[in-house]
Amino acid sequence: MPFHPSLVTYLCLTAAALAAGFVDSIAGGGGIVTLPALLAAGLPPHLALGTNKLQSSFGSLSAALRYRSAGLLDLGEVCPGIVATAIGAAAGAAAVGAVDAGFLRVLIPFLLIGIVVFLALRPGFGLAVSERRMGPVAFWIAAGLVLGFYDGFFGPGTGTFWAMALVGLAGQDMRSATAKTKATNFTSNLVSLGIFLAAGSVLLGLGLAMGAAQALGAALGSRLVLRRGAGFVRGALIAMSGCIVAYIVLRYWILM
Repeated sequence: MPFHPSLVTYLCLTAAALAAGFVDSIAGGGGIVTLPALLAAGLPPHLALGTNKLQSSFGSLSAALRYRSAGLLDLGEVCPGIVATAIGAAAGAAAVGAVDAGFLRVLIPFLLIGIVVFLALRPGFGLAVSERRMGPVAFWIAAGLVLGFYDGFFGPGTGTFWAMALVGLAGQDMRSATAKTKATNFTSNLVSLGIFLAAGSVLLGLGLAMGAAQALGAALGSRLVLRRGAGFVRGALIAMSGCIVAYIVLRYWILM
């Protein structure tokens, strides 16, 4: 049955996308705002997921461009990660129908809680550039394949895992890590979007309207990151990790 949202629904969903773009450009997790909003508006799950990928692509692209113009994102540096992420995301999306994601629904909240505890116990983590633990090419390929696959297959918390990997293994501070995360997020969003488009599971009009709001929110959020620095991002990352845990537990454990 075709879905025809009312004007009020359009306005509410674009407002949600604006908020999601703002949050996602700072610490990731924008999907926990827009996806429940799309489902609450009455979209079937496949249309909600596909439309969410379309609108979130605008936000990640907007933030990436903003960070690039500020000198925090070098596309030449992250190019191996972009390629690896695209391959991983395609493989993850292809595996959705063949593999049960139940184990991830149990595991991911505990991993995110572990991140929150770790950051609370290590107040200096991510506030400054540190020593690399992996070579740049090896890091981008390994992280791109693993996290790209995860984003294509399941998704919640991808930005958080990218930020932690970039700080812990690539020696980045939180602000630089957030900037680079947007390039890989956009890549996996785009790959997943292509699959949803091929299946006809995207509402183009609604997705584009929400995408414009996402782009605006992302521009505002990334501007705040550039002004406030790594400490602000670190605090936001802790808060969003807690929100993502609550979202996964509520959606997959309680309301499933």
